[in-house]
Amino acid sequence: MGRIALLLWLVTIAVSYVVLGGFVGRLVEGYDRSSISRLPLLLTGVFVISSIVLTALWTRARLREARDASSAEPASGRRRFLLAAVGALGAGGGVVATLAAALARNSRWFSVTGKNIFLVRPPYKADVARDAWKGARVEGYRRLGRTGVMVSDISLGSGSSTGGRQTVDVVSEAIDRGINYFDTAPDYAGTGSENRFGEAMQGRRDQVFLATKFCQPTGHLSPGHTVEDYMEAVNGSLRRLRTDWVDLVHIHSCDSVERLMDENAHEAFDRLVEQGKLRFLGVSTHTPNLEEVADAAIDSGRFDVMMLAYHFGAWPRLREIIDRAASKDIGVVAMKTLRGSHHRGLLWSRDERDSYTQASFKWVLSNPSVSCLVISLWESGQLDEFLFASGEAPSPGDLAVLQRYEALTAGDHCRPHCGVCLDSCPEGLPIHDVLRHRMYYEQYGAQKEAMRLYAKLEVQADVCAGCAAPCASACPYGIPIPERTRETHELLTLA
Repeated sequence: MGRIALLLWLVTIAVSYVVLGGFVGRLVEGYDRSSISRLPLLLTGVFVISSIVLTALWTRARLREARDASSAEPASGRRRFLLAAVGALGAGGGVVATLAAALARNSRWFSVTGKNIFLVRPPYKADVARDAWKGARVEGYRRLGRTGVMVSDISLGSGSSTGGRQTVDVVSEAIDRGINYFDTAPDYAGTGSENRFGEAMQGRRDQVFLATKFCQPTGHLSPGHTVEDYMEAVNGSLRRLRTDWVDLVHIHSCDSVERLMDENAHEAFDRLVEQGKLRFLGVSTHTPNLEEVADAAIDSGRFDVMMLAYHFGAWPRLREIIDRAASKDIGVVAMKTLRGSHHRGLLWSRDERDSYTQASFKWVLSNPSVSCLVISLWESGQLDEFLFASGEAPSPGDLAVLQRYEALTAGDHCRPHCGVCLDSCPEGLPIHDVLRHRMYYEQYGAQKEAMRLYAKLEVQADVCAGCAAPCASACPYGIPIPERTRETHELLTLA
């Protein structure tokens, strides 16, 4: 009976973590109690009561044996005392362990690594979506600069944050709901993104304005690659996308004016336009050199579209750059609009958490110089949530949510376009990339993709071991860089 009681306590603790944890979490987050099923509480209660009863019966039986034993009275008394103490600890300690297991699942102190051991692919919580969001569609279309195309204000991305979880069905549903601007690249999910887009667009190609990148599945093209290399990269994309043409090709994640203006890239573009395989040229950038690259792109007169990291709290000059691009009739596509997507891990109310994405999108789109924003998604429930913001203007409540988010994440979110800390590292560690890959792992649940991208870095954060850490005070936003980079290396490597 003692072994059965112990086994039942262990089962109870496991049930508390898996089942009761979600119940406790929703109570803590302030959900409407009438909407929360009591079944987890009842189920755990049955296990707890059964465990206590068995522990009590076992203790009673052992005490009776001790009383009837023929050993000396002092020894028998000590044994009875110890058995009674074990029984009390077994019941009380078991209850404490049960509650601790339930709380651990919802505690901010429970490590990200621990969470992902138990939940490798965190599902999107569509079960808590508001009824009003159901079936949301695109309600606003805007002109994409000199392309003249009217594109959905909220558009479909397929970047690393999806972790390869985006499906053909979700891409098809995006078209059904009015999304007509698709953004992909050969190196997203190891060509998986382009292949999925290609399958989903069969018979519907004319409903989509399609953007991809001058890129190979293994990474960016750069100065030194030939005209033929650039052309073959696009031909490879066409094969995977199952189409004869791509509307827009970006120079991908551009971090230097040299790569932006590479003559071979521009000659390849002109040839592909003549062949009817491309229509427009763009540049995407979210690097520390964003400002320099964006200014050069505008001044060159060569680019029809710019895709820039843009969100609430971005540095002031970015608004000026976006307005200047729009004045030249360059379409502006916003990305990185959720500022790290920490919202589901913050200790704030359900209303704040659920409205954060919509508040972010409405703020970005309140700038008339922005043609659209691109957001990577992989669940139908995200279409409900995200598209509910289409065509809407931000309210005072939305701005309050954004300001609170900014305050709560001040010391956690690495601004990818900042780069102030980079010169402080004697090892040349790309700190912004290291922390971006950590963001994919922690905030998006894209563990495999985060580890794959981190493994590709020429310099990794193992160089931080034993370093004097001159970067410690380099972040103007207070991020503890040495601590974060060392943790990231442990998180994203298998060794």
